Amino acid sequence: MELYVDIKKKLPGFTLDVNFKASTDVLGLLGASGAGKSMTLRCIAGLEKPDKGRIVLNERILFDSEQGINLPSRRRKIGFLFQNYALFPNMTVEDNIGLALETIPREQRRAIIRQKIVMNKLEGLEKRYPFQLSGGQQQRVALARALAVEPEALLLDEPFSALDEHLRSHIIKELLDSLSDYHGVTVFVTHNIEEAYRISRKLVVLADGKVEAEGTKEEMFMKPPTLAAAQLTGYKNFSAANYTSSHELNAVDWGVSLRVAGEVDQEVRQVGIRAHFIKLASGTDTDNVFQCWPVSTSEAPFRITVYLSLTKMALNPDDYHLQWEMSQERWMELKDRQLPWLICLNPEKLITILK
Repeated sequence: MELYVDIKKKLPGFTLDVNFKASTDVLGLLGASGAGKSMTLRCIAGLEKPDKGRIVLNERILFDSEQGINLPSRRRKIGFLFQNYALFPNMTVEDNIGLALETIPREQRRAIIRQKIVMNKLEGLEKRYPFQLSGGQQQRVALARALAVEPEALLLDEPFSALDEHLRSHIIKELLDSLSDYHGVTVFVTHNIEEAYRISRKLVVLADGKVEAEGTKEEMFMKPPTLAAAQLTGYKNFSAANYTSSHELNAVDWGVSLRVAGEVDQEVRQVGIRAHFIKLASGTDTDNVFQCWPVSTSEAPFRITVYLSLTKMALNPDDYHLQWEMSQERWMELKDRQLPWLICLNPEKLITILK
């Protein structure tokens, strides 16, 4: 099972130019709003026509601009789970699921609908209409409909964006359970880094209509190769950097020299660290230990972001170098500690970026 996508499409003020492959490992398309994620899915599904390129699914050519091939969406064997689910309000659950099965004999169609109802835990809801369902139930109906045609590829377009925080974690687990029985290609679009990590095995990071980076989710989250990829995967602390030696660099914006775990490329341009990787220095820490002062804080229900100034006390609340994320409990232990604090930027946790 493999999906190959290499397409270009010019839109007003924006050009989509993407090239990637997906197989049975769930592929996540991660990017900010307007990066081209949903347009990519629509081109794969045949809902939009690229200007040029090729789309091939399991050696079947779905689109080829040079050969003049552009299969209609109904012939592509692709299931599409839309962001708003796109259920028909005047149809029951079973009618929505069976919508694309009208050409199949009645008894066979009923058997498929029943199978998808059981698979997606929709028993007892068969005669209900969408307005009588919860958000999670609506999503399961939409997924059952997408799977009813036995698709070779399943496209998921931000399927959790309409759910509140209480439902999201539960529905993600249900989706993963459903996908465990599906053996085709799955492409999952999201701008949420936690969703991308939980659901995807591999990631393609999109920025401004182009592939910024791709690899396993571990590679993309721990060693993103570009600044845009680092930002999209949750890094918040960056500084321009200059090469000093094979294991040291100068963090220009932070005003400090840093030792890094790997060998420093002479073309290094940026250094970064995740906000929750900063730690209070201990007696055994010898590398990258610096004095710091808290400038301001930003409070969430269970976590605190502390904005830090390195090497000297800041006079302006906007004059900070690092964001340090910690639990509320950790903040209560730390906030009254004598200043300046000593923090450690672990060389193993630093990333270096060439572009």
